[in-house]
Amino acid sequence: MPAFLTPEFVFSVANTAVLPAWLLLMAAPRWVVTRRLVRSGVWPLLLAATYAALLTVHYFSPHATEGGFSSLAEVRALFQDPWALTAGWVHYLCFDLAVGIWETQDAERRGLAWYLRVPCLLLTFLVGPVGLLLYAGLRQLRPVTPPTELPS
Repeated sequence: MPAFLTPEFVFSVANTAVLPAWLLLMAAPRWVVTRRLVRSGVWPLLLAATYAALLTVHYFSPHATEGGFSSLAEVRALFQDPWALTAGWVHYLCFDLAVGIWETQDAERRGLAWYLRVPCLLLTFLVGPVGLLLYAGLRQLRPVTPPTELPS
């Protein structure tokens, strides 16, 4: 593995790489570039591929047998490996962005104003579940009505 490829480097690249996607969702959600690169799912899928690669690195490392998911102590032990910790962070970045994309698409379908969804997106980016919680409340302002059936 190249010497520059460290968990800290991957962490920095992933953190920086996700920023344009969030800015596009907040500032230009309907722009063709946003639709093709972010809303299509390409950006989170790149993060998912990064996550898969980081897991592979972890499971081929000397720390592969340390930790697990059955208890808090096991998770703490798992995240002692910087590669596993970086994978965990990329996992957050990937899923938070996927939730932000869903919020954007759902808000448009419901006709929620742009200025109402931006705080939700910002909170989803910064503190994931809090933004989702805010959006879940906000979306109740505009329920989607099911399409009416045409008479036969």
